[in-house]
Amino acid sequence: MTLRAENLSCIRQDRLIFQKLSFSVEPGSVLWIKGKNGAGKSSLLRMIAGLLKPFSGHVYWQEKDVRKEPDGYTGCFQYIGHQDALKPVMSVEENIRFWNRLAGQGDVAKALDDFELTHLRATPARILSAGQKKRTNLARLVAAPSSLWLLDEPVSSLDIHYIDLFRERLVSHVAEGGMALLATHQDLGLDKVDILDLDSFEKEIP
Repeated sequence: MTLRAENLSCIRQDRLIFQKLSFSVEPGSVLWIKGKNGAGKSSLLRMIAGLLKPFSGHVYWQEKDVRKEPDGYTGCFQYIGHQDALKPVMSVEENIRFWNRLAGQGDVAKALDDFELTHLRATPARILSAGQKKRTNLARLVAAPSSLWLLDEPVSSLDIHYIDLFRERLVSHVAEGGMALLATHQDLGLDKVDILDLDSFEKEIP
């Protein structure tokens, strides 16, 4: 289960964001995507998730082009953007169960417990704090497990305790052979992480 990007280019609103970007991610590894605001971190994750078409280049999962053969890829990743994807009228547990039913095979009770949400299980999402919403979104990783995590600013709005909690879940995921791409400004202090610095890629059209 290898993810590989080849010669990706991104143009947004007639502006070249990056070009000639290639990398690969192997099981048991984390790729930390760094760069200034506007460097294309979120755009890159959306490309990997199939939500944004690259101007040029390809993304491969197990050496198959994900745009040409999406069926073998769609259920293998979880994408969590920096904006929450919660239904405000539904409770914390109902939101997590929605993702569990959609992707299947996860443990809702464990997801609530792992992200310390059990006492909030009946709370409507609309009245959660920013940090509680973030943890509810992250609980999807346990309720609907996948090999590949695509996470955009996963620790924003979290205090030190919950950042540590997320780090523990991430380390466990990778130790079990999972993979993760993280776009974040914050160093999570991981012992082993590969770095992709978007500021180092070409921004000018030759």
